[in-house]
Amino acid sequence: LGGARDVVIASATCRKWREASRKHLHTLAFNSNDLPPYRDITPKQLEILITQTIFQTTGLQGLSILMDDVDEFSASTVIAWLMYTRETLRRLFYNVRTSPNVNILEICGRQKLETLALAHNSITGVEPNFQRFPCLKSLSLSHVSISALDLSLLLTACPKLESLELVNLEIAMSDAQVTVELSCPTLKSIYVEAISLDKFMLEADSIERLHLRDCALELFELIGIGTLKYFKIDDVSVIHLDIGETIDNLEVVDVSNFTIIWPKFYQMISRSSKLRKLRLWDVAFDDEDEVVDLETIAVCFPRLKHLALSYELRDGVMHYGLQGSSNLENVMVLELGWTVINDLFSHWVEELLKRCPNLRKMIIFGSVSEVKSHEECQILANFTSSIVQLMRKYMNVEVHFEFE
Repeated sequence: LGGARDVVIASATCRKWREASRKHLHTLAFNSNDLPPYRDITPKQLEILITQTIFQTTGLQGLSILMDDVDEFSASTVIAWLMYTRETLRRLFYNVRTSPNVNILEICGRQKLETLALAHNSITGVEPNFQRFPCLKSLSLSHVSISALDLSLLLTACPKLESLELVNLEIAMSDAQVTVELSCPTLKSIYVEAISLDKFMLEADSIERLHLRDCALELFELIGIGTLKYFKIDDVSVIHLDIGETIDNLEVVDVSNFTIIWPKFYQMISRSSKLRKLRLWDVAFDDEDEVVDLETIAVCFPRLKHLALSYELRDGVMHYGLQGSSNLENVMVLELGWTVINDLFSHWVEELLKRCPNLRKMIIFGSVSEVKSHEECQILANFTSSIVQLMRKYMNVEVHFEFE
């Protein structure tokens, strides 16, 4: 059992359950979005309930306190919870507003924490020598106020950190430019969401996964030794993007809702002969004359197994065009989609099927507006008929449709 409400109910049934909740409970989660009693009691009553439940446990390894719907708790009470559990805690998920702010780093530093997720908190004056996290492997900061220097020092205080999440951080400005420079030799995965910066520089020689989402950056630079395997960028505005010259180990490239300078981007990923998945979705090309064709994709990425492309016809020019004759021999999953459908889409789908002789699954994504003219309905009907006829030729291919 993890949910505190379930634990309380279970411990009320009999003596054995009460003993189990005290001695053998490893994980405890309090969530304000849970069912009653949380919604129907005051913050003070909720503090008492949480205190009673936590203080009945021994050896708690995982503690989750997510209080989105609660205005504020007493800092002294929250400190008592953390002081009581900190020596055995391995995982802490903390989203609690208090007055004054509780310094989690000071309380839980130098302990055995392996996972720490902080939300709606502020971090100031990080002291790596005293607030060290010698066992921490996963760190998540969401809606946290922190300076660029303290963020850098915090990573220095985590010598074994492997996973980092930064979501909607409030970066304190020290000068006109907001620059974040991070260095973490053990980091394997980073996820960055809803952050606006002038410069974001990351030095990580063990990095394998990089995911940027909903960010506005002038410059993003990754400095590493070529260990990156997974690169995803979604709805990001960036003027200068550099993920390193040695990216021969890339296996997944997923780009969506992004304006791309194709020659520069292609130059970055063209040597990634190990690429297994390529997704280019709702991508706008900075140069209108640039066209990405299937021949380029087939020749440069011979191990490709999963290909996802969104159809776009602009000024009579088709992106992901059908030039050349090289097949995508290893592609087994094909995702195709449109934002504005026309009669050429069916032809494009058919030609792609011909280029993928070993295809096993095809997923077609479409956008269907609420109001349809007769002409639009006819195009959709023609497309449906074309697909039915086409799939009679490819009985071994599993087909799915997803519309929005």
